[in-house]
Amino acid sequence: MSRDVLIAGLQALGLSLSDEQVSRLLDYLALLQKWNKVYNLTAVRLPEEMVTHHLLDSLAAVPPLLRQTGGQPIRLLDVGSGGGLPGVVIAITCPQIEVSCVDTVGKKAAFIQHAAAGLKLPNLRGIHARVESLKAEEGGGFDVVCSRAFASLADFTHWSRSALKPDALWMAMKGKHPADEIAALPASVSVFHVEQLVVPGLDAERCIVWLRPTD
Repeated sequence: MSRDVLIAGLQALGLSLSDEQVSRLLDYLALLQKWNKVYNLTAVRLPEEMVTHHLLDSLAAVPPLLRQTGGQPIRLLDVGSGGGLPGVVIAITCPQIEVSCVDTVGKKAAFIQHAAAGLKLPNLRGIHARVESLKAEEGGGFDVVCSRAFASLADFTHWSRSALKPDALWMAMKGKHPADEIAALPASVSVFHVEQLVVPGLDAERCIVWLRPTD
């Protein structure tokens, strides 16, 4: 049932994944359900709902991400990742992207590390830290810093700015168009695109706000 819903959703999103990638997504969901009983990683608990609200909701961001980055090998930071959404999903679907998921809760970062080992994802790692503490060292930093329902745009960009590489982008996954949050951004942050998303099977507004530093 979950596999059928996932495959139909992938077709609707125009995403072509291998059988192995589809299986990994479902294995990830099983891990999420298992750990959720102890660590409360997500409020959504029904398997069918998790396919739609978690997997497909995160997968909807993959085509826009690939368009913005040209499908190139990049480093991506998922801020306040929790159970790994969208970070783990991106790591499974885009093996060329090196994904780091940062969370202030140690158990959540540990879950990401467990998922990386269990799902055999060498391009995934969990970091237990505050995002403000992550600095873009010489030659380091991230090409894209993303979040999903994490914080206001002003807080998200302020807290994560030190992790950006030069010419890096922010990718903020939101519900309704966050006009008030955009209006509250400082002059040092520019919104260059707001992209509406359609999540298969989900009757709710979704969008990505793409931002970059102006200085």
